[in-house]
Amino acid sequence: MDRTRRALLAAALVPAYAAAARTPPPPELAAYAPLALQGEGRLRVLGFAVYDARLWVGEGFTPERWADAPLALEIRYTRAFDGADIASRSLDEMRRQGELPEAQAQRWRQTMAALFPDVKPGDRLVGVRRADGGTRFYANGRRLGEVDDTEFGRRFFGIWLAPQTSQPTLRARLFGQTA
Repeated sequence: MDRTRRALLAAALVPAYAAAARTPPPPELAAYAPLALQGEGRLRVLGFAVYDARLWVGEGFTPERWADAPLALEIRYTRAFDGADIASRSLDEMRRQGELPEAQAQRWRQTMAALFPDVKPGDRLVGVRRADGGTRFYANGRRLGEVDDTEFGRRFFGIWLAPQTSQPTLRARLFGQTA
């Protein structure tokens, strides 16, 4: 077998996850335990691209135990949105996971509205769930702030990762599964 054929055969046999494992995480994740790309997908609404999302996870991550794992979610927007609108939509999605006392919901909405900037196409927001359960946010590499509330973190990342998500196809892709 000639060298070209061997190279083509080897390339065909390399699992898709090997390429994902080589994808470097965004620079703001350097301060956290080594994270690798688990999966990625695009959110489309009525055929229009809204954002591309990537899920970064540590060693030993399993989709069944996502709620207990340190992880990061990176979102690269393809459209412009007001930060307050992102906060409101996030809260709506967080409510899909179960009843939420109104006072707590309003605190979370205010917190997110204060943290989330307006975005334009190409902007990146990254949410990191730390090992202690707190959540830290970044925009285009700049630290925005954090929320030290484990229930907030579970519900926030549950927007994409919980079984109750409004986007099950994106969830599957983030977990590295075919939808």
